[in-house]
Amino acid sequence: MKSVSWLSFGIAALAVLLAASARAEDAPQTCEVPAYLLSTESPLPKVAEAVKKGQTLDILVVGSRSSAIVSASDANAYPARLQAALKDKLPAVTVNLGVELQPKKTAEEIAANLVKLVEGKRPNLVIWQTGTVDAMRSIDPDEFRQAVNDGVVTLQNAGADVILMNLQYSPRTETLISVPPYIDNMRVVAQQRDIPLFDRFAIMRQWNEQGDFDLFNPTHGIELAKQVHDCLGRALSKFIIDAARIGPAQQN
Repeated sequence: MKSVSWLSFGIAALAVLLAASARAEDAPQTCEVPAYLLSTESPLPKVAEAVKKGQTLDILVVGSRSSAIVSASDANAYPARLQAALKDKLPAVTVNLGVELQPKKTAEEIAANLVKLVEGKRPNLVIWQTGTVDAMRSIDPDEFRQAVNDGVVTLQNAGADVILMNLQYSPRTETLISVPPYIDNMRVVAQQRDIPLFDRFAIMRQWNEQGDFDLFNPTHGIELAKQVHDCLGRALSKFIIDAARIGPAQQN
């Protein structure tokens, strides 16, 4: 098991990644995501029902530090950008969104606390972002998969739709920690439980490789973090609407 100091270093490295400044010469970001990265056969029936009946759509994000932006307003982080995008696309629906940050906690630690996290909130949808801490601590991948599975079952038993969100992409930390086993095991759980997986890792890698964002740039700055989070929020809103099979007639 990695030391706590190594874990702290890794989390700090990810924070630096998203705090890097964008290339000044680049054109405005398009946030384009290949269709295959935003398609899923797994449905979101609770979300679909809430939208169809004009009920309040309550969303809970259970995430790590990468659900927020250090030294920036919560309004700039992807959960708030997701809420804004959904409100824009679904003007007839009241969209409430809450965030439960669980920094430095493994999937097993979070899974054990999920009942308490959702208690009283009764969300239609829970977006569970996980995998980073487990990868940094080199948690056994099989134990990680079991913890994620247990957490998903808990959320489904609580009556919520579930979206799993995997790790963020970092070309620097990818050379320091083994990411694939955790990404693969999250995909296995998503398939077995028939729930959508938002592949944040692949989406951010795509943006980096096609030059939309320079995620390798070590220069400090906050604007890149805001841009990445805004694009993630917009991509996630499209992912949710498509997974819930919400047609154009129910949108703007």
